[in-house]
Amino acid sequence: MFSQTSPSRGPGSPNVTGFYDQASGSIQYVVADPATNKAALIDVVQDFDPAEARSYHESADEILDFVTREGLEVEWILDTHPHADHLMASAWLRDKLGAPNAIGAKVRDIARIWEDLYNMPGAFDPDRDFDRLFDDGAQFSIGELKVRVMLSPGHTLGSITYVVGSDAAFVHDSFMHVDVGTSRADFPGASSSMLYDSLQAILALPDETRLFVGHDYPPVGDRQDPAWEATVAAHKRDNPHVGGGASRDAFMKVRDDRDATLGLPDRILYALQVNLRGGRLPDPESDGQRYFKIPANRF
Repeated sequence: MFSQTSPSRGPGSPNVTGFYDQASGSIQYVVADPATNKAALIDVVQDFDPAEARSYHESADEILDFVTREGLEVEWILDTHPHADHLMASAWLRDKLGAPNAIGAKVRDIARIWEDLYNMPGAFDPDRDFDRLFDDGAQFSIGELKVRVMLSPGHTLGSITYVVGSDAAFVHDSFMHVDVGTSRADFPGASSSMLYDSLQAILALPDETRLFVGHDYPPVGDRQDPAWEATVAAHKRDNPHVGGGASRDAFMKVRDDRDATLGLPDRILYALQVNLRGGRLPDPESDGQRYFKIPANRF
């Protein structure tokens, strides 16, 4: 798995290592406090083969091997939103590590939307499956690094950004890499107008803040390798969707026109019923097997 480390810039600045999951285009992060070797895992993938509806944990195991080699102690298992393009490894990691798992509090609202779409009333209970549901403005620590939670809806209505220490923000599926633009905003409960407000709030962070995005799909132009880090200043200057002070109307037209051409991710109908359970597969039925429920002709 391709990985790359963005080193700490000094006191209050985390080490950040990203791991690229080629199957889903997702970036998974280990963010660590150099002063204490305490760490958090962000948006780690549970591998999934949609052809066989088979899940496994090769990617998460590779990240845990890295944690062991680096002598890190994981304090938090974090997700930025209930992902549509991959299954999350949150529950499996919590069982392995004994660390609490967390996501944004508006996951409760997302759960209600998808209970209706699956016709599964009461199927999802985020308060059961996550140890912490973060409200906008919540604060916690990774070692000596302070973390602030920003509600950043648009891609989903409950997406959150983790602002870690003095110069790092994990901005999930809001921005794409600086040479690509932004993420789609057409899932149930999402909107390009909400996304515009979230992007502007992120761009109000200090210019030197490193923004770490949730996805990349190379090749892009002449770039062949995945990339996921750029500063606030770089996005303000060069992002093709919001750079140069693009207006709300201009952004919404670009975003909505693009989203109208996109099909659903091939894992979404599997992923949401797992991720709204914190990464747990559906419960076994009377034969001891687990089954996904997939709505037909709903989308």
